[in-house]
Amino acid sequence: MLALRLARGSHPLVLMRRLLVAAASAGVGFLLLCTLGYASGHPAHSAGSVLRLLWCFVPMAATVQFAVAVARTDPSTRPRAGLSAVGLGPVRLSVLAAVSTAVSCTLGSMVALLFFLHLRGDLSGLPFDGAAAGLLGAAAPLPLAAVLVLLTLVPVAAATASALALRTAPVRATAAQDTEDLLPEEQIPALMAAPAGLPWGVALTAAGLAVEAYANRGSTGSPFPLPGKLDSTPAWVLVGWTLTAIGLATAGPGLTYLCGRLLQAVRPGAVRLLAGRVLMNEAHRIGRPLGVVCAVLSAVVAAYALYGTGPRPFGPLTALGAVLVIGCTTATLLTSALEAKQARAETARSLLRLGAPASALRAATALRAAALLLVFAPLTWAIAELAALPLTA
Repeated sequence: MLALRLARGSHPLVLMRRLLVAAASAGVGFLLLCTLGYASGHPAHSAGSVLRLLWCFVPMAATVQFAVAVARTDPSTRPRAGLSAVGLGPVRLSVLAAVSTAVSCTLGSMVALLFFLHLRGDLSGLPFDGAAAGLLGAAAPLPLAAVLVLLTLVPVAAATASALALRTAPVRATAAQDTEDLLPEEQIPALMAAPAGLPWGVALTAAGLAVEAYANRGSTGSPFPLPGKLDSTPAWVLVGWTLTAIGLATAGPGLTYLCGRLLQAVRPGAVRLLAGRVLMNEAHRIGRPLGVVCAVLSAVVAAYALYGTGPRPFGPLTALGAVLVIGCTTATLLTSALEAKQARAETARSLLRLGAPASALRAATALRAAALLLVFAPLTWAIAELAALPLTA
């Protein structure tokens, strides 16, 4: 009840973010139900059904990541000093975050079920009733237990991840600690230590590219078929792309930290110093979403290089999955940037009270965006070219 009361009194932008989580959950639930309908209607094509199910975990992971980012920026569940005195400690706040996320995702799953049954023809009396009966396997009955299991995957995963993220989130202390961003380099606190995942991220990315190249060796038919156009089962190609995505997500914080260090090189002024220290401080928060967006965009570029100029079109389910992945990862990055802005709001107010011009803060923001673009854009293009090279050879 407390979670519902907090949701009812939330800001409209907070409610909009929760509705976006529900919409993403609905899209993933629809894809899972479509996979179940295909498996029920084609029992002899078990390999194709398994591959379709594996593809569904990509948009599901993007949706869970987006749900966690929304839970972290929710003002009602954000850890703050002093809440433990009124019974809202880290455990209680993590439970509230889990319940709120579960409610949003469950709403989306129910919408997906109703939409799926309507297009399948099981619900009558509405427009477009049974319009996609052939695509959704309306001739075969659906097992109720499998439907329930598939529809609970996203709510359970998102709620669990949100609870863990809020349980381990650090409490932002007093405004005096926010002035750390302008300390001399020899006084940089251990909050701002360099992330240790950059070597592991590089190794995982290289391993993923190697697996993709090995999977294409000696294969027949299309080396990278998408759901709906299954002429082979390239499970290792999907494994290679997953390793590449994990590697870029792991290396993202280290690369963001490196951008902050580069901004402070060669006798920096106040604006470059502020921009670099902010990037170093926010490397853990925005680096991982940046790495995931880099992986997704590189996959889009590679897929376009493989299919974009050919006669083979993308199927409707492939388009839905691509929209979910691109939309959720981009929304996660924007939400993480909003969280970072909220975290340094007191720093900005303190600098303005000390007489810093507002134009300096805007210039620091522009410098941070330019540094990230200069590092991550070439990296995305290079990974895309390396991933597409063995597939188009």
